[in-house]
Amino acid sequence: MDTISSPLEVVRAAYAAFGAGNIPAILDLVSEDIDWTFRGAKGLPYTGNFRGRNAVEKWFASVAQADEIQAFEPREFLVGGENVTVLGWERTRALPDGNVFDTDWVHVFTIRGGRVARFWGIYDTQAAAAARS
Repeated sequence: MDTISSPLEVVRAAYAAFGAGNIPAILDLVSEDIDWTFRGAKGLPYTGNFRGRNAVEKWFASVAQADEIQAFEPREFLVGGENVTVLGWERTRALPDGNVFDTDWVHVFTIRGGRVARFWGIYDTQAAAAARS
């Protein structure tokens, strides 16, 4: 991993990797014992708490199995010390044959030692659930 000097740079690098579909590059940016939490529609494999790099790798795989992300836009970055909060939006098709839904989301990253030590995310659970009904 190249040296990244600020929490904002780490988070921007993670989003750039996600946009390129480069999950291994994202995993290089997270700590071994990362605490990863995502709040979403009940019953989805990617909602809940996940601990460690291997669990995060499986989390990304479960997102790809459940959702086809058609547009993904981090829109605002709010930096405070080691924390970066990102406000964004996405358009997603629920798989295997669900509807398309738009949702705003919030991601909060904690960066320690140049790596993501904690991630917490949430999106509009009602929109996601309605797309699967």
